[in-house]
Amino acid sequence: MIKKNIDEFEKEKVGAGKNTYKQVLISDDVAPNFAMRRFIIEPGGEMPFHKNSVEHEQLVLRGKAEVKIGDKILEVKKNDVVYIPAEVPHYYKTIGDEPFEFICVVPNKEDKIEIID
Repeated sequence: MIKKNIDEFEKEKVGAGKNTYKQVLISDDVAPNFAMRRFIIEPGGEMPFHKNSVEHEQLVLRGKAEVKIGDKILEVKKNDVVYIPAEVPHYYKTIGDEPFEFICVVPNKEDKIEIID
């Protein structure tokens, strides 16, 4: 794949999230080093406090959210760039009536996800 429109990718519900969907835009069968995903968290939606074994680089496309990374709580919005180191607990909660959407780039390595109570 060299070019594809974002609307051509299947949206899948994220099981751990509330009103959260993911599109895998570039997978490890296309690119050898990094995967690119788009996440959509609908108003009232959230991703629980969790940690991943790989780092995340993110670009907010739309909406606002409260994001907790480690012990810092941030409000993020369109055009903000977010870095989440590997193994650092984090969550997302939408703010307002607009979906929160972001691009997330991760290395093509096994990603172990652990939900934190």
